[in-house]
Amino acid sequence: MSSTANGKNGTWRNWGGTVAARPARAVTPASVEELTEAVRRAAEEGLTVKAVGSGHSFTSIAATDGVLIRPQLLTGIRDIDREAGTVTVEAGTPLKRLNLALAREGLSLTNMGDIMEQTVSGATSTGTHGTGRDSASIAAQIRGLEMVTADGSVLTCSDTGTEEERALFAAARIGLGALGIVTAITFAVEPLFLLTAREEPMTFDRVTSSFDELWAENEHFEFYWFPHTGNTNTKRNNRSAGPERPVGPVKGWFEDEFLSNGVFQVANWVGRAAPASIPAIARISSKALSARTYTDIPYKVFTSPRRVRFVEMEYALPREAVVEALRELKATVDRSRLRVSFPVEVRTAPADDITLSTASGRDTAYIAVHMFQGTPHQAYFTAAERIFTAYEGRPHWGKVHTRDAEYFAGVYPRFGEFTALRDRLDPDRRFQNDYLRRVLGP
Repeated sequence: MSSTANGKNGTWRNWGGTVAARPARAVTPASVEELTEAVRRAAEEGLTVKAVGSGHSFTSIAATDGVLIRPQLLTGIRDIDREAGTVTVEAGTPLKRLNLALAREGLSLTNMGDIMEQTVSGATSTGTHGTGRDSASIAAQIRGLEMVTADGSVLTCSDTGTEEERALFAAARIGLGALGIVTAITFAVEPLFLLTAREEPMTFDRVTSSFDELWAENEHFEFYWFPHTGNTNTKRNNRSAGPERPVGPVKGWFEDEFLSNGVFQVANWVGRAAPASIPAIARISSKALSARTYTDIPYKVFTSPRRVRFVEMEYALPREAVVEALRELKATVDRSRLRVSFPVEVRTAPADDITLSTASGRDTAYIAVHMFQGTPHQAYFTAAERIFTAYEGRPHWGKVHTRDAEYFAGVYPRFGEFTALRDRLDPDRRFQNDYLRRVLGP
């Protein structure tokens, strides 16, 4: 799930194939000092600067025609403080590497998303999240940040610093790359624990009518609805005293690789070639996975392989509105000529205090719609977005959407705080690109 590196023609592409950029040059700094020098040099030449991670954003949030910073040498754990319950990690570290290293140390993040191919800075800067009743996004688990700003200086901030540092911390945890280039992140961690996952098919009517109870009864609840059917697959993750009972290698390979990736890939190829077959394929796919229960360490429960490439839109809605919005989406698909081969994912998050977090100030539920890579997605995404914005939905910063600064000023009460901070830290717009110009204003 990594982005395409600069090829023979110097073009950078994201994982989903939705964005291509031709930077003036790419820099791979091996230290914070080398990064500050690259920023200063870009300023002298009048070039913009953007850092890229794994390229897993579907928007052009990391694209630039200036200097492209590739962080793959800024990786690894700097420090583990067991007494404080924190770990400080270099910004280019992939989440997968962090999760493995923490597990070896008997530690874990409290919550995480369902893939771990992103870098820690890319995931947090765009608001990557999993699902949780009480535990929030990856960015909400940050306790401190180090970043290089537009003038080449290095700033640190935390929730225990001065008032100015706390204001920066509130914004920079999900900074969109607009405030500076993050070089290190300090996360809250806890002793390694076990989760029991219960995966179970459930009808759409049952899961939507029982959504509040399912959310309240489980630490982590999510489900996938298969368009053109009345079927869903639910997943409930809760802490467990053990013992470990991981998915067996044969069953795990069959369901996670063969069915969820291999067969699903072929089904999508067939659906792309013959869209009329998609409803029938969906009915078969929605019944392919059986109920299962397993107990394992967190990253082995929260995350799963995602090898079938897709394009995605995801909106954060007030949690109390999600069932009504999802029912509207189902009705729209049912009465239309749309053919949707990918399931719709529903997750939740508690309110947090991060300025531009999609869960900022309100209990939230997410609806994510996907289309197979190479399949026309505009009609479906436009219809979905019309529903989501009617509920003052907030789009994921790294996923497809059409919203602009005027819209965000209306759905984020603290939007002006962020743009004022950006004016102070980057008055010359060293970290500007077309995406930030659209979503934050010129």
